[in-house]
Amino acid sequence: MNDKRSIPATTVKALAALAQETRLAVFRLLVEHGPPGLTPGRIAEALDLPAATLSFQLKELANAGLIGARQQSRFIHYSVDFEAMNDLVGYLVENCCRAVGSCRGPAHQGRERRAVRLRRLGRGMGDVPHAMPSD
Repeated sequence: MNDKRSIPATTVKALAALAQETRLAVFRLLVEHGPPGLTPGRIAEALDLPAATLSFQLKELANAGLIGARQQSRFIHYSVDFEAMNDLVGYLVENCCRAVGSCRGPAHQGRERRAVRLRRLGRGMGDVPHAMPSD
């Protein structure tokens, strides 16, 4: 049950990437902006980060499989890989309350609502209009 060999390497890599304050802030900001993502300039401005620091943090998040980049015109937009995020959250809660048989308290109900929101983020967000001006 506590055999660490059963933990997927991708999970360890993702958690390690998020275990750093600046990367976590970048990731959360990108989650807020959904599939359209943000350019590095917008991220740096929002979080008051130097370009070199941001570049390193984006590389680490991308290497962990949590974000991706796409070229749009002359700009690069970074966005969260919502499938990877949902897989990570799913792994973390898949055995929730298994030892006690059930989770029906207020904390579990909050997790259920968050799980529904995460599933919605992972699907169909492309249909939500976003107006993000370019840098």
